[in-house]
Amino acid sequence: MTLVIGPLDLPSHVDEALAVQAVAFGLGPDEVAVRRQIVLRHMQYPGARALGATAEGRLVGFVYGMPNSRAHWWSTVVEPYLRAQGHADWLDDSFVITELHVHPLHQNRGVGRRLITMITDGAAEPRSILSAIDTDSPARGLYHSLGYADLARQVHFPSAAKPYAVMGAPLPLRRR
Repeated sequence: MTLVIGPLDLPSHVDEALAVQAVAFGLGPDEVAVRRQIVLRHMQYPGARALGATAEGRLVGFVYGMPNSRAHWWSTVVEPYLRAQGHADWLDDSFVITELHVHPLHQNRGVGRRLITMITDGAAEPRSILSAIDTDSPARGLYHSLGYADLARQVHFPSAAKPYAVMGAPLPLRRR
């Protein structure tokens, strides 16, 4: 199987990407419909870009992000948590990883690592931030291995049942 990673026109492939996210994250049709509108809105932000991983011509993973802005909804939610930990400055001069998902059949093969390092290698910002469900998961293990550290934990998003951790790393990300 040949895996190809490269730029992804996410608005044109939003349904394929969300199908990967739905399987990887266990999303139902209603959640996918909401996320579709969010993704399309995000991709209009200045500096937003996406990469896709394809195998045999099918999208099996994707990542997208953008330069962070304190005006973005995500920043307004996480800012009080970061401020309480003395890390509010991470909202400035950071490239935010908005979504990173790999189809379960392609996980644990370095696809996520390649996607996130490639997208952050192209960032002009000196650091990266992201949020991940606050559990001891393979995703958080990946982020820690790349140099991301917990900036705030037990962050509650209005629409999410589980708490998240906000993590940050200097760029470029750590290599093995």
